[in-house]
Amino acid sequence: MELPKKFKEEMKELLGEEYPVYLATYDQPVRQGLRFNSRKLTKEKWEAMDPFGSQPVPWTKNGYFVEKEKGEEKGAGPSGHPYYYAGLYYIQEPSAMTPASRLPVEPGDRVLDLCAAPGGKATELGCRLSGKGFLVANDISNSRAKALLKNLEMTGLANYYVTSEDPEKLCEKFPEYFHKILIDAPCSGEGMFHKEPQMARYWEEKPPAYYAQIQKRLILQGADMLRPGGMLLYSTCTFSKKENEEVIAYLLKERPDMETVEPEPYEGFSKGFPLEGEAEEMNGRLQKCIRLFPHKISGEGHFAALIRKKGEAAEERPAKEKSISLPLPVQDFLKMTSMDFSRGFFKMEGERVYFLPEGGAMPRLRYLRTGLYLGEAKKNRFEPSQALAMALSPETFDSCINLSSEDIRTVKYLKGETIETGDIPTARETGWQLVCVEGFALGWGKLNNGILKNKYYAGWRLR
Repeated sequence: MELPKKFKEEMKELLGEEYPVYLATYDQPVRQGLRFNSRKLTKEKWEAMDPFGSQPVPWTKNGYFVEKEKGEEKGAGPSGHPYYYAGLYYIQEPSAMTPASRLPVEPGDRVLDLCAAPGGKATELGCRLSGKGFLVANDISNSRAKALLKNLEMTGLANYYVTSEDPEKLCEKFPEYFHKILIDAPCSGEGMFHKEPQMARYWEEKPPAYYAQIQKRLILQGADMLRPGGMLLYSTCTFSKKENEEVIAYLLKERPDMETVEPEPYEGFSKGFPLEGEAEEMNGRLQKCIRLFPHKISGEGHFAALIRKKGEAAEERPAKEKSISLPLPVQDFLKMTSMDFSRGFFKMEGERVYFLPEGGAMPRLRYLRTGLYLGEAKKNRFEPSQALAMALSPETFDSCINLSSEDIRTVKYLKGETIETGDIPTARETGWQLVCVEGFALGWGKLNNGILKNKYYAGWRLR
């Protein structure tokens, strides 16, 4: 492929004698990957059912390399397999799995993913909360935020908010509020040239200097939303010092209460580069950043810096929100589930019913989603949502239709077709059924006389 001349000159200066080895990676196949959903699966369970012959990504506990051809030989590739529609994994470039894996999220944290779409990192952060605390996943682009919402719903999470706001407004609303923040900043995308060659053309239109100004603004806003004692991870999929070490150095000068922390290492990672003209002390702090280069690891490349805000925040007592009294059809439906609704509260907007995570009262913002959307309370009936289905399992709903991934009815269901299920035992012979593939939820159906009326969400159907 044809790389911009100036880019090649900058990479040669950056890498020195390693440059020819780096350049040779453009002749190698692009590595694909997936990250299994730790909310629904253990590593052992995934490896027992993996249909793609995946190999572990050594620097990420739930990441795997996928050979596209092998997956397609065995049937549908990763993006078309029923397991994908069950939210069992997220398709993600292997080095892009690094940032979320290096931010030490703990159950109960308030977490912000500031530039979250399409959701590769947000879904992982949400899973690691284990249902406690909550995630605010934001993207300034409303269209991209809609894709983000879908991916969070497919993952089966309940404790999240999706916003589409300018980070400046979030900064005004959430001063020193979050325990953990991820900023996977918009960048010139040098690490994507191999995978998406058209990015090289965009690089010439908007080079690193263009993005560096945006990144410096974002990282200061992130720092101001971080609680004392909290951790922020800044990342890019680019190689330029302007967008990486120079941004971190700028933060450390502008916010003296921030300090770099060395993330969990891996033998293929490189240290951050020193900056010409900076003091030895500053360059020592920058060396705690990590770089992933395609000639050293099996991925396209990434940069990550883990940063801590000094001090400790005072303990707080979050306000307790009051749940509303739900309409009887909603109450009756929820009796069919054993989902834990103890950590949060119910809310209605018109006919739409939500379950929101516990925590402080949230400010007025442009939300695409507040918590788990349960469904619509129609007159004398309740229509459960696709999001609720994805948050349930055969263990948490009282009547299920469980299909094999190889059963032709699974594909028919995902296409929105009516299917016959008379040969499948169910706890109830009529009414709502949670349709599953090998024990993992796909969506809803309504059963009557062995015929399942398809209620799979039309916008997600297999084409």
